[in-house]
Amino acid sequence: MTDVVLSGALEHGERKKEQIQSPDKNSSRLKVKGNFTSSHDRRPKAVTPGKKVKSGSKRVFMGPRSDISCTRLGGICQPVRYICQDRYLKDKCSGAKTRQCCMPVQAWSMLCAGHHNRVRACDAYGCGAFNSQRGNGLYKAVDLVCDDYSIINTPFSGSLAGPVSRKDPAGYQFDGVKLLSDVHCVKIFNIRPYRYSGPVTQGEALGYLLPLQEQFPGITSHLELQMCDGTDPSPFI
Repeated sequence: MTDVVLSGALEHGERKKEQIQSPDKNSSRLKVKGNFTSSHDRRPKAVTPGKKVKSGSKRVFMGPRSDISCTRLGGICQPVRYICQDRYLKDKCSGAKTRQCCMPVQAWSMLCAGHHNRVRACDAYGCGAFNSQRGNGLYKAVDLVCDDYSIINTPFSGSLAGPVSRKDPAGYQFDGVKLLSDVHCVKIFNIRPYRYSGPVTQGEALGYLLPLQEQFPGITSHLELQMCDGTDPSPFI
């Protein structure tokens, strides 16, 4: 009797030990599958084009999705290794950063009423061409011939962006206004604008030329046209 009870107890113990050492295969498989999914799920997240997003420790810029920002300005998107007749505009084209918007050369309207856009020739005070010698440096603007108090017209449609001024090496101050559009940005000196802000259209009266003869007797009266980025405005005039 004792042997039977002892044998039954031993058999029950062995069966319990096997259950502990051999867990349910299905539950183990589910647990592994669940852990794999949570730790190895590396599917890329959706990125909205045209915005900066974080990629690890770096920022990635997703450019425009189409070329419409360029074509609506009359330009064409192309690699910058190609020659552009006018200039390249950044961030207007889809694709790589080396693909930019090339703008065609577009002539501006006459700035001074009654005069064609004629560059001032050399006189006793200097020359009016771009990169002409001025003191110890080069002149980074263009002087356009105009009579004192003549009406100055807007060369292209855009917006007035406030007053500007500069001083020459002799200390004389020249005042003017800044004009900008989606394509161009210029500073026009030696004029008195009718206003300093707001939209303007090409050919609209912008102001009048301030007199120069009082300070510089014999000089060719002119306005000064300067690109905001220091490039040559001659192709447009």
